[in-house]
Amino acid sequence: MRNAPKLLPVVLTVAGAGLFLAGCSSYSLPSFSSGDTPPPPPGEASLMPSKYSPEEFVGRWGFTSYQKEGDRARTIKTAGGLCRSPYVIAKGPSGGIMMHLADQRQPTELRLKGSPEGRNFIGPATEPGGSAQDREILSFDGRVLVTRYVDPDAASRFGNMVYVRCSARG
Repeated sequence: MRNAPKLLPVVLTVAGAGLFLAGCSSYSLPSFSSGDTPPPPPGEASLMPSKYSPEEFVGRWGFTSYQKEGDRARTIKTAGGLCRSPYVIAKGPSGGIMMHLADQRQPTELRLKGSPEGRNFIGPATEPGGSAQDREILSFDGRVLVTRYVDPDAASRFGNMVYVRCSARG
């Protein structure tokens, strides 16, 4: 037992280090990666990417809607003539697009989201098609965008929303 006094500081140091390291498990250490892309905002990590990019939607659009499929062609033509007072889709501060949600006065930053079934949506950073504020992209060819709200009430009130890209001002 003559070595006991010499071992006591070693045992206490090892035990203290173990307790210190156990306490560190709840701390996040900084990342030293050189990636340029910021981490996604909370809740977005699991979003599937859309086949569309936000840049494809940024711009000025003639906007109107229709209820009956038979009115689609006429509505697209009408929307093209509404560029005197265009609907503007801007790039959002976090990489999304700025658009209005149903019954909202101010635009909100929305995300483009893909789904495992190949469908694409515009909406808040939630599961694709999981929010009543999501709208499905029914068709988009770069010039004409047609969307419809997922929520049955909003879909019946707003119909199929048609956006026709306005030509650049000359």
